[in-house]
Amino acid sequence: MSQITEAVPVPEPSATRTLSLSTIAFTVCFAVWTIFSIIGVRIKDALGLTDTEFGVLVGTPILTGSLVRILLGVWTDRLGGRLVYTGTMLAAALATFLLAFASTFAELLLAALGVGLAGGSFAVGVAYVSRFYTAERQGTALGIFGVGNVGAAVTKFAAPFVLLAWGWQTVALIWAAALAIMAIVFWFTTEDDPVIRRRRLSGTGQTRSFAGEFAPLADMRVWRFAFYYFFAFGAFVALALWLPRYLVGVYGFDLATAGMIGAAYSVPASIFRAYGGVLSDRIGARTVLYWTFSVCAVCCALLSLPAADYTVQGINGAISFRFAIGPTAFVIIAFVLGLFMSLGKAAVYKHIPVYYPDNVGAVGGLVGMIGGLGGFVLPILFGALNDLTGIWSSCFLLLFLITAACLAWMHGAIRRMERRTAADRTDMLAPAAE
Repeated sequence: MSQITEAVPVPEPSATRTLSLSTIAFTVCFAVWTIFSIIGVRIKDALGLTDTEFGVLVGTPILTGSLVRILLGVWTDRLGGRLVYTGTMLAAALATFLLAFASTFAELLLAALGVGLAGGSFAVGVAYVSRFYTAERQGTALGIFGVGNVGAAVTKFAAPFVLLAWGWQTVALIWAAALAIMAIVFWFTTEDDPVIRRRRLSGTGQTRSFAGEFAPLADMRVWRFAFYYFFAFGAFVALALWLPRYLVGVYGFDLATAGMIGAAYSVPASIFRAYGGVLSDRIGARTVLYWTFSVCAVCCALLSLPAADYTVQGINGAISFRFAIGPTAFVIIAFVLGLFMSLGKAAVYKHIPVYYPDNVGAVGGLVGMIGGLGGFVLPILFGALNDLTGIWSSCFLLLFLITAACLAWMHGAIRRMERRTAADRTDMLAPAAE
């Protein structure tokens, strides 16, 4: 995967074209990756699935897209992003095409595993794009690339209309065709990254073994970053998948309206990921993450409050009132939540080139994998909590606990680093004082 030490100067037009096409390709991939957020609702009704089974169905593509990220990233480092990106899109397009012909829950799950390959494109794009930019500009470049998350909004906005007009199978066929066309366009309009070109010209191969790529993964700090991304990205994907179902169940919206509201959550959140990269370059990723976890904790705490009827004893007798978060308030709070999640996604990846300049690919692949697993595990947990508690807002209580744990772990780690730094300074000054 990407190695900063091998970076070479790249003409600005070439870097810009690579970033633009990679971002567009990632947008299409993300639209395919989240296809079950819309068609899954119709499939649930047709097959009579439970909420837990629905969570498994929408989360299965997320599982595949997460698990393949490290492997795809390493292949990108060795074979080049242009080849691996194109191959990944074609494989995912084939699986999405076959999805249209699935008729049982088992067949749908099998097809969903293949559809999930589209999500693995993130690791490919990060490794590919990063080689066209210096470390000082990678926060901004990768933030812009991450805007491809807006593909979730494309699916939420367009898929309901296609589904209502021609059925969910047609959605799968059209999305598969779009991904295949994007793969062909990408292959003929992009170029190999400068590291691959230099290796080809010089005849030199890899500088370290395949196993050596994964050596930094033994560092606990890597897993801390991965936990941050489990929330910032994993919870974002989980909500992108779950919101249509939530809005239909809680507020009684039709699927098309729920899809558009879900798009209203996804679009601004995805776009602001680019600003999160710029902000991380300017004020520091650590500061951005403090804001992310603090604001998200407040938002999740508010959304976790279930609708309830209260009766209190007043001066003149019992007073009854009802508490519930209305649809307008819900959309506003969800918008803020998605916005800060996107800032946090960019901030997490800004950390990686700073701490692991020679292992951006392997570390970034692991962090992306754990984040993607959040997108798989959380929808299942959301459905299970619904089945167990019967409370719709229980999913936000779970998210509150996760973001509070992220904030506590980060603050504790920073305090320990500050104490070690202070101790080191004291040790350096001690001989002079004697």
